Amino acid sequence: MATASTKQRRNKRASAVQSSRSAATAAMPAASGANVARPPQISEPVWRLAGGAVLLVGAVLRFVALELKPLHHDEGVNGFFVKRLMQEGIYQYDPANYHGPTLYYLTLPFTLLAGLNTFAIRSVPALFGLGLVWLTLCLRRRIGSIGALAAAALVAVSPGVVYMSRYYIHETLFVFFTLGLVVAALRYYDTGRPLYLLLASAATALLFATKETAFISVGVLALAWGVAWGVQWVATRVGWDWGKDFDGGARRSDQGKGVWPADHPAARGAAVPERFGRTDHFFFLWLAAIALFVFINILFYSSFFTYAKGIDGALETFKIWTQTGTKDHTKPFFTYVTWLWQEEAGTLLLGAAGATLAVLGARNRFAVFAGAWAFGILAAYSLVPYKTPWLAINFIVPLAIIGGYAVSVFYEWGRKRVPEWSALTLAPALTAVLLGSYQAVRLNFYHYDDDRYPYVYAHTWRDFLTLVSEVERLAARAGTGKATAVSIASPDYWPLPWYLRDYKHVGFHGRLGAYTEPIVIGNESQQSQLEAQLGARYHKVGTVYALRPGVNLVIYAHRELTGL
Repeated sequence: MATASTKQRRNKRASAVQSSRSAATAAMPAASGANVARPPQISEPVWRLAGGAVLLVGAVLRFVALELKPLHHDEGVNGFFVKRLMQEGIYQYDPANYHGPTLYYLTLPFTLLAGLNTFAIRSVPALFGLGLVWLTLCLRRRIGSIGALAAAALVAVSPGVVYMSRYYIHETLFVFFTLGLVVAALRYYDTGRPLYLLLASAATALLFATKETAFISVGVLALAWGVAWGVQWVATRVGWDWGKDFDGGARRSDQGKGVWPADHPAARGAAVPERFGRTDHFFFLWLAAIALFVFINILFYSSFFTYAKGIDGALETFKIWTQTGTKDHTKPFFTYVTWLWQEEAGTLLLGAAGATLAVLGARNRFAVFAGAWAFGILAAYSLVPYKTPWLAINFIVPLAIIGGYAVSVFYEWGRKRVPEWSALTLAPALTAVLLGSYQAVRLNFYHYDDDRYPYVYAHTWRDFLTLVSEVERLAARAGTGKATAVSIASPDYWPLPWYLRDYKHVGFHGRLGAYTEPIVIGNESQQSQLEAQLGARYHKVGTVYALRPGVNLVIYAHRELTGL
C-alpha cells in the first residue's frame, strides 16, 4: 500500500512532467502553413510489403549456397573452438590470440540442432547479418519510411556486409550489437521504459564480450552523441530549423527560441530529468543496468563460471590489442576509403551527402549523430595501422543509415517542390542498391576467393576443396573411411582441421617426420624431403593443391590406394 509521502512524490513527479509538456505546448506558434502536418511518405501496407521484400533479399544473399566458399583460416580456428565446446564442453578464453567468447556460445544451439557442419556455423553470422537489416528498419521514425527502406536496402545488398555475414567470424555479431545498442537507447529515450535500458545494457555487454575493439565503438558513439547535442545547441541559438520526423508534423521551432511541438523528441528532451532522473526507481534501474552489463561479461568470459582466469583475460586483452594494432596487418591511412570506393561507392557517396545535409541543415539530431558515427568510426579505424577488410562493416552500416537520411531529404524536397516527379529523387538510391546488388552477387557467388577484390583477404582458394575430396576418395578406397589415419606435415594447414573433423586418426604435426600413415599431406616446399623419407611405398596424388596465396599442398598415399 502506498504511503502518503509516496503519493505526494508521485503527484509532484506527474506535475513536473505535465508542466514541462504544457510549457512546450503553450510556447508553440500558432498553426500556419509552415507547420501543418504532412501525409506520411508511404502507407503502412506499402511499408510492410517493402520492408518484407528488403528482408527477403537480405536473407537470400546471406543463406543461399552458404557452404559454397571454403572456410578461411580464421573460420577454421573458430570452428575448432566450437567443435571442442560441443563435444567436450570446454572453452577457455585466451586474450593473446582470439576474440571474445560470444560467437562460440551463440553457435552452440545451431550445431546441437543441425549438427557440426559448415552451414550450421555460418548460419549464426548470416542470421545476425539479416538482423542488421531489421534493426536498420527500426530507425524509420528517425530518418523516415523512405530513408529507413533505402538504408536497409543498402545494408541488405552491401557486398562487404553480405560477404562478412557469410563468414564465420565475430565481426557481424559485433556490428549487430553496436546497432542494437543504438536502437535500444533511442527507444529508452523515447519511452522511458526500463526494458529498453536493460536491452541497451545487454547489447553493450555483448559488444564487449565479442571483441576487444568495443571500446572504440562505444567511444565513437559517445562522441557522436556529443556532436549531435552540440550542433543542436548551436542551431537553437542561431535560429536554424530543427525539424520533426519525416512522416509528418510541424517543422519549425519558435523563431530560433528552441521550442518544439510537445510530441517532438526535442520537446520531450526537456522533460528528460522529470522522466528519467526524478523517479523513485531511477537509481535502482541504472544499478540494475550496470549489474546486467557486469554479469553478462563475467558469464561469457568465465565460460559460464567454469574458468575464472577468463575474467582476468577480459581486462588484459585491451593491453594486448593496443600492441597488435600497431604492428600487424598495417596499411596506409586511406586504405578503407579506397576499399569503400571500389566496392561500396553508392553507399559512400550517399553517406557523405547525408552527413553534409545533416550538419548544414541541422534539422534532425539523429542524422547528425549517425553522420558523426559513420565518419567518426571510419576515421578511428583509419588512424589505427592495423587494417583488415572485415572491420569495414563497422562503418558501412552507419554510412548506409546516414545515406538513407539523404534519400529521405531528397524525396521530401521533391514531394514539396514537384510532387508529380518526386519519385525521380529516388534515382540515386536505386542506382546505389542496383550497383550493390550486382557487386554482392559477383563477389559472393563467383569471385569469393579472388584476392583482387578487397574483401577477399588471404582467403582459402576453392582448389583446396579438391584436396578434401581427394582425401575422402582415398579413405573410401582404403575401406576404412573416417577411421583412416592421416598425417599433416605442412606447417600451414588451416582450415583443414575443420574439414577433417570427423576423421578419428589425424595428426597435425606441422613438420617432417617418419610417417607410416596411409595418407600424408605436406607443403610443396617439403616435396623432395617427403619423397626421400616416404620411399617407394608412397605415390604422389595429383599435382599440387592451392590452399591460399603462397601456400600449396601435396598429397602422398600408399601406392595401393592410388591404383599404381
